[in-house]
Amino acid sequence: MGCRKLLQIAVVILSSLPSWALAGEPEDVVFQSSLDGTEQRYVLIEPDSFANDGSGDLMIALHGHGSDRWQFATSDRDECRACRGVAKKYGMLYVSPDYRAKTSWMGPAAEADMVQIIAALKRQYRIRRVYWVGASMGGSSVLTFAALHPELVDGVASMNGTANHLEYTQFQDAIGASFGGSKKSIPEEYKKRSAEYWPERLTMPIGITAGGKDELVPPQSVNRLANVLKLLDRPVLMIYREDGGHSTNYEDAVRILEFIIKSNER
Repeated sequence: MGCRKLLQIAVVILSSLPSWALAGEPEDVVFQSSLDGTEQRYVLIEPDSFANDGSGDLMIALHGHGSDRWQFATSDRDECRACRGVAKKYGMLYVSPDYRAKTSWMGPAAEADMVQIIAALKRQYRIRRVYWVGASMGGSSVLTFAALHPELVDGVASMNGTANHLEYTQFQDAIGASFGGSKKSIPEEYKKRSAEYWPERLTMPIGITAGGKDELVPPQSVNRLANVLKLLDRPVLMIYREDGGHSTNYEDAVRILEFIIKSNER
Protein backbone atom coordinates (compact mmCIF):
# COMPACT_ATOMS: atom_id res chain seq x y z
CA MET A 1 0.00 0.00 0.00
CA GLY A 2 1.40 3.41 -1.00
CA CYS A 3 2.15 6.28 1.36
CA ARG A 4 -0.63 8.41 -0.13
CA LYS A 5 -3.22 5.70 0.51
CA LEU A 6 -2.02 5.28 4.11
CA LEU A 7 -2.27 9.03 4.64
CA GLN A 8 -5.84 9.05 3.30
CA ILE A 9 -6.81 6.24 5.68
CA ALA A 10 -5.25 8.09 8.61
CA VAL A 11 -7.20 11.25 7.76
CA VAL A 12 -10.47 9.30 7.62
CA ILE A 13 -9.77 7.66 10.99
CA LEU A 14 -8.88 10.97 12.64
CA SER A 15 -11.94 12.74 11.24
CA SER A 16 -14.22 10.05 12.67
CA LEU A 17 -12.87 10.34 16.20
CA PRO A 18 -14.85 12.30 18.80
CA SER A 19 -13.46 15.78 19.50
CA TRP A 20 -12.11 14.86 22.92
CA ALA A 21 -9.89 12.14 21.44
CA LEU A 22 -8.11 14.64 19.20
CA ALA A 23 -7.24 16.86 22.17
CA GLY A 24 -5.58 14.10 24.19
CA GLU A 25 -6.88 10.94 25.80
CA PRO A 26 -9.15 11.51 28.82
CA GLU A 27 -7.55 10.46 32.09
CA ASP A 28 -9.72 9.37 35.02
CA VAL A 29 -8.09 10.99 38.04
CA VAL A 30 -8.73 9.75 41.57
CA PHE A 31 -8.03 11.90 44.63
CA GLN A 32 -8.80 11.83 48.32
CA SER A 33 -11.02 14.64 49.54
CA SER A 34 -9.33 16.70 52.23
CA LEU A 35 -12.80 17.48 53.60
CA ASP A 36 -13.89 13.97 54.57
CA GLY A 37 -11.30 11.53 53.22
CA THR A 38 -13.61 10.06 50.60
CA GLU A 39 -12.41 8.97 47.14
CA GLN A 40 -13.46 11.45 44.47
CA ARG A 41 -12.80 11.65 40.73
CA TYR A 42 -12.50 13.95 37.75
CA VAL A 43 -11.68 13.47 34.08
CA LEU A 44 -8.63 15.34 32.81
CA ILE A 45 -7.85 16.03 29.14
CA GLU A 46 -4.43 17.58 28.60
CA PRO A 47 -3.71 19.27 25.25
CA ASP A 48 -0.35 18.98 23.55
CA SER A 49 0.50 22.56 24.46
CA PHE A 50 0.44 21.68 28.16
CA ALA A 51 2.73 18.74 27.56
CA ASN A 52 5.25 21.20 26.08
CA ASP A 53 5.55 23.69 28.94
CA GLY A 54 2.70 23.00 31.39
CA SER A 55 1.10 26.43 31.03
CA GLY A 56 -2.21 27.73 29.73
CA ASP A 57 -5.84 28.22 30.63
CA LEU A 58 -8.12 25.73 32.38
CA MET A 59 -11.76 24.92 31.54
CA ILE A 60 -13.81 23.19 34.23
CA ALA A 61 -17.04 21.64 32.92
CA LEU A 62 -19.83 20.65 35.33
CA HIS A 63 -22.36 17.98 34.39
CA GLY A 64 -26.13 18.01 34.82
CA HIS A 65 -28.38 16.31 37.37
CA GLY A 66 -28.29 12.52 37.02
CA SER A 67 -25.01 12.45 35.09
CA ASP A 68 -21.39 12.22 36.17
CA ARG A 69 -17.90 13.37 35.19
CA TRP A 70 -18.04 11.57 31.83
CA GLN A 71 -20.94 13.62 30.46
CA PHE A 72 -18.88 16.66 29.48
CA ALA A 73 -15.88 14.47 28.62
CA THR A 74 -17.57 12.21 26.06
CA SER A 75 -21.24 13.09 25.41
CA ASP A 76 -22.38 14.21 21.97
CA ARG A 77 -24.84 16.73 23.45
CA ASP A 78 -24.40 20.14 21.86
CA GLU A 79 -23.43 21.77 25.16
CA CYS A 80 -20.74 19.18 25.82
CA ARG A 81 -19.33 19.17 22.27
CA ALA A 82 -19.15 22.95 22.29
CA CYS A 83 -17.16 23.04 25.53
CA ARG A 84 -14.68 20.41 24.36
CA GLY A 85 -14.34 22.06 20.98
CA VAL A 86 -13.65 25.52 22.37
CA ALA A 87 -11.22 24.14 24.95
CA LYS A 88 -9.37 22.36 22.16
CA LYS A 89 -9.35 25.47 19.95
CA TYR A 90 -7.66 27.52 22.67
CA GLY A 91 -5.38 24.73 23.89
CA MET A 92 -6.98 24.62 27.33
CA LEU A 93 -6.55 22.03 30.03
CA TYR A 94 -10.00 20.45 30.34
CA VAL A 95 -11.42 19.03 33.57
CA SER A 96 -14.82 17.40 34.08
CA PRO A 97 -15.36 16.54 37.77
CA ASP A 98 -17.98 14.47 39.56
CA TYR A 99 -18.25 17.26 42.16
CA ARG A 100 -19.97 14.76 44.45
CA ALA A 101 -21.59 12.92 41.57
CA LYS A 102 -25.07 12.83 40.18
CA THR A 103 -27.02 15.13 42.50
CA SER A 104 -24.41 17.67 43.55
CA TRP A 105 -25.94 21.14 43.02
CA MET A 106 -22.65 22.57 44.40
CA GLY A 107 -23.26 21.92 48.08
CA PRO A 108 -20.50 22.45 50.66
CA ALA A 109 -18.75 19.13 49.96
CA ALA A 110 -18.70 19.74 46.20
CA GLU A 111 -17.44 23.27 46.78
CA ALA A 112 -14.58 22.00 48.95
CA ASP A 113 -13.64 19.39 46.35
CA MET A 114 -13.51 21.99 43.59
CA VAL A 115 -11.27 24.30 45.62
CA GLN A 116 -9.00 21.33 46.28
CA ILE A 117 -8.89 20.32 42.59
CA ILE A 118 -7.94 23.82 41.47
CA ALA A 119 -5.20 24.07 44.07
CA ALA A 120 -3.78 20.70 42.98
CA LEU A 121 -3.87 21.64 39.29
CA LYS A 122 -2.17 24.96 39.99
CA ARG A 123 0.63 23.09 41.73
CA GLN A 124 1.01 20.77 38.75
CA TYR A 125 0.58 23.30 35.93
CA ARG A 126 1.06 27.01 35.34
CA ILE A 127 -2.61 27.93 35.09
CA ARG A 128 -3.34 31.41 33.78
CA ARG A 129 -7.13 31.67 33.74
CA VAL A 130 -9.89 29.35 34.97
CA TYR A 131 -13.14 29.17 32.99
CA TRP A 132 -16.22 27.52 34.48
CA VAL A 133 -18.86 26.01 32.21
CA GLY A 134 -21.91 23.83 32.76
CA ALA A 135 -25.50 23.07 31.83
CA SER A 136 -28.65 22.60 33.92
CA MET A 137 -27.41 21.59 37.41
CA GLY A 138 -23.93 22.41 36.13
CA GLY A 139 -25.11 25.76 34.79
CA SER A 140 -26.51 26.55 38.23
CA SER A 141 -23.39 25.32 39.99
CA VAL A 142 -20.92 27.43 38.01
CA LEU A 143 -22.87 30.54 39.03
CA THR A 144 -22.89 29.37 42.64
CA PHE A 145 -19.15 28.75 42.69
CA ALA A 146 -18.42 32.10 41.04
CA ALA A 147 -20.40 33.89 43.75
CA LEU A 148 -18.64 31.93 46.50
CA HIS A 149 -15.09 32.06 45.09
CA PRO A 150 -14.76 34.87 42.53
CA GLU A 151 -10.99 34.83 43.05
CA LEU A 152 -10.89 31.36 41.46
CA VAL A 153 -13.04 32.25 38.44
CA ASP A 154 -12.03 34.16 35.31
CA GLY A 155 -15.16 33.49 33.29
CA VAL A 156 -18.49 31.67 33.52
CA ALA A 157 -20.65 30.05 30.83
CA SER A 158 -23.96 29.00 32.37
CA MET A 159 -26.46 27.11 30.22
CA ASN A 160 -30.04 26.58 31.37
CA GLY A 161 -29.29 27.02 35.06
CA THR A 162 -30.86 28.79 38.02
CA ALA A 163 -29.42 31.71 39.96
CA ASN A 164 -31.90 31.51 42.85
CA HIS A 165 -32.19 28.43 45.04
CA LEU A 166 -34.69 30.07 47.37
CA GLU A 167 -37.30 30.17 44.61
CA TYR A 168 -36.27 27.03 42.70
CA THR A 169 -38.66 24.11 43.31
CA GLN A 170 -37.31 21.11 41.40
CA PHE A 171 -35.08 18.32 42.82
CA GLN A 172 -35.59 19.56 46.38
CA ASP A 173 -34.78 16.23 48.04
CA ALA A 174 -31.45 16.04 46.22
CA ILE A 175 -30.63 19.70 46.84
CA GLY A 176 -31.56 19.37 50.50
CA ALA A 177 -29.24 16.39 50.89
CA SER A 178 -26.43 18.31 49.21
CA PHE A 179 -26.95 21.59 51.07
CA GLY A 180 -27.48 19.94 54.46
CA GLY A 181 -31.21 20.57 54.96
CA SER A 182 -34.35 22.02 53.42
CA LYS A 183 -34.68 25.65 52.42
CA LYS A 184 -37.13 26.13 55.30
CA SER A 185 -34.63 24.83 57.83
CA ILE A 186 -31.48 26.52 56.48
CA PRO A 187 -32.60 29.35 54.16
CA GLU A 188 -29.28 31.15 54.65
CA GLU A 189 -27.46 28.24 52.92
CA TYR A 190 -29.81 28.46 49.94
CA LYS A 191 -29.32 32.22 49.73
CA LYS A 192 -25.54 31.78 50.06
CA ARG A 193 -25.57 29.49 47.00
CA SER A 194 -27.84 31.72 44.90
CA ALA A 195 -25.77 33.91 42.59
CA GLU A 196 -28.62 36.37 42.11
CA TYR A 197 -28.10 37.71 45.64
CA TRP A 198 -24.39 38.44 45.12
CA PRO A 199 -24.01 40.39 41.85
CA GLU A 200 -21.27 42.57 43.37
CA ARG A 201 -19.03 39.50 43.47
CA LEU A 202 -19.56 38.63 39.81
CA THR A 203 -16.96 40.84 38.18
CA MET A 204 -15.74 38.22 35.69
CA PRO A 205 -17.16 37.81 32.13
CA ILE A 206 -20.38 35.81 32.21
CA GLY A 207 -22.31 34.19 29.38
CA ILE A 208 -25.80 32.80 29.99
CA THR A 209 -28.29 30.87 27.86
CA ALA A 210 -31.93 30.27 28.82
CA GLY A 211 -35.17 29.13 27.24
CA GLY A 212 -38.57 30.69 27.75
CA LYS A 213 -40.29 27.30 27.72
CA ASP A 214 -37.85 25.65 30.13
CA GLU A 215 -40.02 24.16 32.88
CA LEU A 216 -37.28 22.07 34.48
CA VAL A 217 -35.10 25.09 35.30
CA PRO A 218 -37.18 28.24 34.65
CA PRO A 219 -35.23 31.19 33.22
CA GLN A 220 -36.50 34.08 35.35
CA SER A 221 -33.65 34.16 37.87
CA VAL A 222 -30.85 34.18 35.29
CA ASN A 223 -32.69 36.82 33.27
CA ARG A 224 -32.89 39.03 36.35
CA LEU A 225 -29.23 38.39 37.18
CA ALA A 226 -28.12 39.29 33.65
CA ASN A 227 -30.12 42.54 33.79
CA VAL A 228 -28.52 43.53 37.11
CA LEU A 229 -25.04 42.73 35.81
CA LYS A 230 -25.69 44.92 32.75
CA LEU A 231 -26.74 47.77 35.05
CA LEU A 232 -23.44 47.31 36.88
CA ASP A 233 -21.64 47.51 33.53
CA ARG A 234 -20.25 44.01 33.87
CA PRO A 235 -19.21 41.95 30.82
CA VAL A 236 -22.27 39.75 30.27
CA LEU A 237 -23.86 38.07 27.26
CA MET A 238 -27.43 36.82 27.72
CA ILE A 239 -28.90 34.60 25.00
CA TYR A 240 -32.58 34.12 25.72
CA ARG A 241 -34.65 32.02 23.34
CA GLU A 242 -38.37 32.64 23.93
CA ASP A 243 -39.29 29.31 22.32
CA GLY A 244 -36.32 27.45 23.81
CA GLY A 245 -36.58 24.60 26.26
CA HIS A 246 -34.12 22.95 28.64
CA SER A 247 -31.18 22.76 26.26
CA THR A 248 -28.71 24.99 24.44
CA ASN A 249 -27.76 24.47 20.83
CA TYR A 250 -24.16 24.20 19.70
CA GLU A 251 -23.99 27.68 18.16
CA ASP A 252 -25.31 29.47 21.26
CA ALA A 253 -23.01 27.47 23.52
CA VAL A 254 -19.99 28.43 21.42
CA ARG A 255 -21.09 32.09 21.42
CA ILE A 256 -21.10 32.43 25.18
CA LEU A 257 -17.86 30.47 25.50
CA GLU A 258 -16.12 32.68 22.96
CA PHE A 259 -17.55 35.75 24.70
CA ILE A 260 -16.07 34.99 28.11
CA ILE A 261 -12.68 34.11 26.60
CA LYS A 262 -12.43 37.13 24.29
CA SER A 263 -13.66 39.48 27.03
CA ASN A 264 -10.48 38.61 28.93
CA GLU A 265 -8.34 39.38 25.90
CA ARG A 266 -9.54 42.99 25.55
